[in-house]
Amino acid sequence: MSTAYPTDGERLWASLMEMARIGATANGGSCRLALTDLDRDGRALLAGWARDAGCTMTTDAIGNLWIRRPGSDDTLPPVVMGSHLDTQPNGGRFDGVLGVLAGMEVLRALDDHGITTRHPLELVVWMNEEGARFSPPMMGSGVWSGAFDAEAVRATVGQDGARLGDELDRQCWNGDTPADHEQTPKAAYFELHIEQGPVLEDTGCPLGVVTGAQGQRWYELTLTGQSAHAGPTPMRLRRDALVGAARIVELVHRIGLEGGEDACSTVGILDVSPHSRNVIPGEVFLTADLRHPDDATLDALDRRLRDEAATVARDAGLELNLREFWHFPATPFDPALVDRVRNSAEGLGIPAMDIVSGAGHDAVYVAKVCPTAMIFVPCEGGISHNEAENITPDDAARGAAVLYEAVRETAI
Repeated sequence: MSTAYPTDGERLWASLMEMARIGATANGGSCRLALTDLDRDGRALLAGWARDAGCTMTTDAIGNLWIRRPGSDDTLPPVVMGSHLDTQPNGGRFDGVLGVLAGMEVLRALDDHGITTRHPLELVVWMNEEGARFSPPMMGSGVWSGAFDAEAVRATVGQDGARLGDELDRQCWNGDTPADHEQTPKAAYFELHIEQGPVLEDTGCPLGVVTGAQGQRWYELTLTGQSAHAGPTPMRLRRDALVGAARIVELVHRIGLEGGEDACSTVGILDVSPHSRNVIPGEVFLTADLRHPDDATLDALDRRLRDEAATVARDAGLELNLREFWHFPATPFDPALVDRVRNSAEGLGIPAMDIVSGAGHDAVYVAKVCPTAMIFVPCEGGISHNEAENITPDDAARGAAVLYEAVRETAI
């Protein structure tokens, strides 16, 4: 691990490993679902480190945690770093966590070097980025940026039947600070993250300068036919909802394959009813996820899904209910901050390449209301949202060093 960086890579790695013990899974991953006691424990560990560094902390009305280091002119809007500590049910040790703990390392390293920035600095832990327990994802940043209504988010019921607002109250994360970008403006936002894909590893490049994020459209589809006995019902008279769903799964796959190199399409959930081996399925629920960095192309993929899914349903004698569940357009990041990340990597002698994020991040919502940039480091095999998710100590050290330089240059 290089000692030439302004940050302490060994200290950062030790912090990552200590955080990983909270909610550790049998196969080396992490499980800290949003607003659970394990999520609380992760925040408490971070809060202890922040107090030791002389920082102050507030929680806003939707549960985002803000850690503040004062600047020499504390009236200026802060320069912010951040990501999330909540995970998928069988998630990895670095998704989101790297961005938070690298931000903590930046604050510590500035203390080490005796540097006071002109702008105050803030480290934010966004509430419920993953959307695993309460859906959709990125709720905390979405409310703060104005993309989501706070009361609607509080009313959300999770997969376990818990109401999000009740869990906020239980954790005492319903703070007095407004979760509103207009009342709490920021000068800039930087987010370090693992790539969650294989591009950096495939090209042998150790760092990604993220120029923007793909647009995404999420759908929920329900196909309704007729349940019937699997034996006496002739094939020609069946209205088998699973047959229609299988054709739509294949359709979604083709849409991604034929949508160009940057297109992605996924069916992630398939629920069959009545779920009996000798009953023809009468209803199937499935989800679809379409992504592309160009909005016009994403719109075309949307039209194709709607038109061809309707044809599949009609040909199979099924009723189709297709609902767009969530959508955000392709999001470019701030050119000046992207250049600052690029120049910071160059100044540290770290090779970097421009890259578009294929995943959604809190930075996507923040970018709507605040100048924003992201930094990617490779992850082994491009694997994420998986216990096998892995990076090296050098990956973490490089990312934190570039984050430090970009933030310092912005805040000084």
